[in-house]
Amino acid sequence: MALNLAACGDSAATGGTATSTSGSSGAATTASGAGGEVIIGLITKTDTNPFFVKMKEGAEQEAKARGAKLLTAAGKFDGDNEGQVTAIENMVNAGAKGILITPSNTKAIVPAIQKARDKGVLVIALDTPTEPQEATDALFATDNKKAGVLIGQYAKAAMTGKPLKIATLDLAPGISVGNLRHDGFLEGLGLTGKDPQIVCSQDTQGDQAKGQTAMETCLQKEPDINLVYTINEPAAFGAYTALQAAGKADKVMIVSVDGGCAGVQGVVDGKIVATSQQYPLKMASMGVAAVVDYAKNGKKASGYTDTGVTLISDKAKSGVDSKDSKFGLANCWGTK
Repeated sequence: MALNLAACGDSAATGGTATSTSGSSGAATTASGAGGEVIIGLITKTDTNPFFVKMKEGAEQEAKARGAKLLTAAGKFDGDNEGQVTAIENMVNAGAKGILITPSNTKAIVPAIQKARDKGVLVIALDTPTEPQEATDALFATDNKKAGVLIGQYAKAAMTGKPLKIATLDLAPGISVGNLRHDGFLEGLGLTGKDPQIVCSQDTQGDQAKGQTAMETCLQKEPDINLVYTINEPAAFGAYTALQAAGKADKVMIVSVDGGCAGVQGVVDGKIVATSQQYPLKMASMGVAAVVDYAKNGKKASGYTDTGVTLISDKAKSGVDSKDSKFGLANCWGTK
């Protein structure tokens, strides 16, 4: 499955072949860029999830500020590994000096990444680590395990003394970020994956419509669910829609991860009780800067850089560090 490869700024691409224009004449040049222009690739999981839309915006802004050319591609759905492999190949052929990627399948993408690195391309994972993490040169991401732990700790404090009936609306098999958030949530609650208090688990691919369907399925299985964990806020809004339709929205606590602007507004509106805020703008801008530095100075980024996480809730709980929705709205998506 091939992806369209779009060149941001003053360039365009169709059919997977990147072209660009530069200067006042608008004459087409090859993707290797005019005057030593640095070519950077950004591959996200989808182009519909607000988290990745904002990541793309951050990369575009940083690339423009640094005089670099940004090529972008996205999967048709979360889990589209074949599309990401094609995008890597297209970007390498287009002359990309570095590729930033949020891997859809954290294991299956590794051979394609290795081929790119073997050709001297710097590959940096954003948000989602590959398996193994060392398959990329560097990782700029939230500590997703910590993000899960924070909402788990919050839920534990908020539900003290209540018998729990938990639904987990997860991502999909084989994606490290989904596993990390899910496992962190359970750790924060003090539970294991086989605990009988977990009455339903469904995959959503981080999609709102699938989140609604998953919640409907869980309610059919166990009508008395009182705590819902969701992989992200689109899934959380889908869950809320299902709960509202069932007349149960005021009886169930939803906790989530991302802390996007719409997600924090969901906290304000009472749809989500707490969410762990991440900063994709920061991830993207740091990634672009690292590729430009590599292209110009030969300096390779390496290791893991934690871009931060903050628990957002308007109902603070003792012993759990958090900020309110005012802070969340002021910082949603983050800055460079």
